[in-house]
Amino acid sequence: MAKLNIVKIGDDTLRRVCRPVEKITPRTVTLLDDMIQTMRDADGCGLAAPQVGILRRIAVVEVEEGNVIELINPKIIAYAGEQQEQEGCLSIPGRWGITKRPKHVTVRAFNRHGEEFEVSGSDLLARALCHEIDHLDGKLFIDCMVEELKD
Repeated sequence: MAKLNIVKIGDDTLRRVCRPVEKITPRTVTLLDDMIQTMRDADGCGLAAPQVGILRRIAVVEVEEGNVIELINPKIIAYAGEQQEQEGCLSIPGRWGITKRPKHVTVRAFNRHGEEFEVSGSDLLARALCHEIDHLDGKLFIDCMVEELKD
């Protein structure tokens, strides 16, 4: 596994809409492995492919240690409630804010084996899923921030 370079705010890659993954290849699997390693090395709880300079609809989320959710072509298919909590981003180091997100979400995606699955989550998991899927659409957490937090 390789540690990838995390793209920072100001790089146009972060504002571009990602293309769907048409076929899961060994290269896709290697990218997933490298993204997980990169996310963990950076102490993050999620990472999307555009954050490592790749414009594909791929993301990883790990809000519980050892429980990585790999998302290929994810779509939010249901959401409910509202939460306003603190968020940050590996691509925007040192900046934090309160965002408005759904309290519960259900996402449909494919795993590394090409199997379709659904994952539902609340609170932090819901925020992380929304945050990473937003990256795939060229959106950053600062776009839905309702209050910026200062040190």
